[in-house]
Amino acid sequence: MNSLDKQYQALLQDILDNGVEKKDRTGTGTLSVFGRQIRHSMKDGFPLLTTKKMYFKGIVVELLWFLRGDTSIEYLLENDCNIWTGDAYKRFTYYTDEETSMERFVELIKTDDEFAKKWGSLGPVYGKQWRDWNGKTKDELYEDYLKKVTKK
Repeated sequence: MNSLDKQYQALLQDILDNGVEKKDRTGTGTLSVFGRQIRHSMKDGFPLLTTKKMYFKGIVVELLWFLRGDTSIEYLLENDCNIWTGDAYKRFTYYTDEETSMERFVELIKTDDEFAKKWGSLGPVYGKQWRDWNGKTKDELYEDYLKKVTKK
């Protein structure tokens, strides 16, 4: 077990020992502690825990989706990654009165372009924010940078 795993397990034990019960939107509830953190130097390697299973393919697919600046779950579904499907489905069920199962929702996203465009989008999630700085292109951002550094 590496030092990150040990820190993680110590944090979990701290939460079990000192956590305060909190209600949440799911009705499940959580134990919460305030202000705890784990620090990790990348010099010590990539911070992937070895004490729990990680869905590596899903991690890679989601990261590629972020890097594309994508906001639609279509790419994720094409690559069997459902990590954001629940968010899109929740939005769909909130704004419609349709009785549609999650399975049918996914099928419609995969096969109906209009439905996917309307209900597959999650809005400006991480990838969109990573790629779009206040709506400016990289060339516009570079021009702004040049204006700042040449002003003297």
